[in-house]
Amino acid sequence: QVQLVESGGGWQQPGGSLRLSCAASGSIFRIGAMGWYRQAPGKERELVAIITSSGDTNYFDSVKGRFTISRDNAMNSVFLQMNNLKPEDTAVYYCDADITYYSNTGVDTEHFWGQGTQVTVSS
Repeated sequence: QVQLVESGGGWQQPGGSLRLSCAASGSIFRIGAMGWYRQAPGKERELVAIITSSGDTNYFDSVKGRFTISRDNAMNSVFLQMNNLKPEDTAVYYCDADITYYSNTGVDTEHFWGQGTQVTVSS
């Protein structure tokens, strides 16, 4: 059974930093693109950053220059370094990944989501 588990959320003052981690586990054959989304209360979920299996990245405009996405393919993990945090960054953050895994029928590919981790930025 494949799952994504996030960690590293919490409270931080404006201007501070947090680092989110997300690890995939299970009978994994290969992981494609991985990313981070966020959802603030009353708003739709939005893409924050994405990283391909080869390391190419893309960011939501409001986080460019402040957030950095990275991954460790050997550890099946993706990270989000968040610097210069702002109150508007407050949200539940979710990691996602396209994962090819070993199944009873061979290999299958699905899109997986983590359970989410709360990030709160306030003074």
